[in-house]
Amino acid sequence: MTVAVTAFGTLLAALSACGADASEPARAGGVAGPRGQAARSPTASTAPTTGPARIPGVGDRLLGRIPPDSGQIVVVYGEGVDSPESTAVLYTREGPRWRRVAGWQAHNGRRGWTTDHREGDERSPVGVFGLSDAGGVLDDPGTRLPYDRDEYAYAPLNTWDEAHQHDFDYVIAIDYNRRPGTPPDDAARPEGDYKGGGIWLHLDHRDGTSGCISVSKDAMEFLLRTLDPARHPVMVIGDRAELRA
Repeated sequence: MTVAVTAFGTLLAALSACGADASEPARAGGVAGPRGQAARSPTASTAPTTGPARIPGVGDRLLGRIPPDSGQIVVVYGEGVDSPESTAVLYTREGPRWRRVAGWQAHNGRRGWTTDHREGDERSPVGVFGLSDAGGVLDDPGTRLPYDRDEYAYAPLNTWDEAHQHDFDYVIAIDYNRRPGTPPDDAARPEGDYKGGGIWLHLDHRDGTSGCISVSKDAMEFLLRTLDPARHPVMVIGDRAELRA
C-alpha cells in the first residue's frame, strides 16, 4: 500500500506542473483538444528562409542559444506577452539556411509569457529548449523519439470535463526544468520545484494553457513522425517581442 501511495504521489507531482485553475485540470499539460476538433493540415513550403543561418522573427539573443548541431526547430510565435494565442512553425536546416516545413495555430499559457517562469504563474517560459522525449495515451504513431505509451499515466482524471478528455493522447516533453532522456511524466525538477516543470507540447482545445504549448492532433502526429533525435530538435518559444530581441 505504501508503494502504491508513493507512486501515485510522484505521478501527481509530475502531471500537475503546468498548474490549473477552476476551469482546467491540474496535470502537466496546460490544455489540449478533443479528438473531434477541426484541425488544419500542415502547409508545406519549399521557399528558403531569409539569410544564412537566420530564422524569421528570431533575434540574435535566442539564435545564439540554438545548438549548432540542431537541424530541426519548432518556433512558437506568441501574439503578445499577455496573450494565449500563438503560431507554431517547424523549420528544418538545409545547408546554411532554414526552410519552413509547416505551421499551425497554437496556444500557450493563458496569461501569456515570462522570462522567469514560476510554478502556477500560468505563463509559458521564453527560451530555447530541447525536444527529447514523447509519450501519451495512444499508441506510438511512428515517432523516432523515445515514446512512453501508458494509458493510465496520461489518462484524464474522472473529474475532467469533456473538453479535456484527450489532452494527453500525445505529448512531447519540452526540456524546461526536467531531465532529458526520461518519460514526459518524470517528476524530477533539477532547478527546483518553484521553477515549475512538466511543460509539454500536446493537443489543443482552442484555449490558453497553464504553461504548455498546444496544437491540433494532426500537428502532433506530424511532429511526432517528423522530429528526429539525430537532428537534435529544439523549440524556440516566446512572444514575438522577446523572440526578436
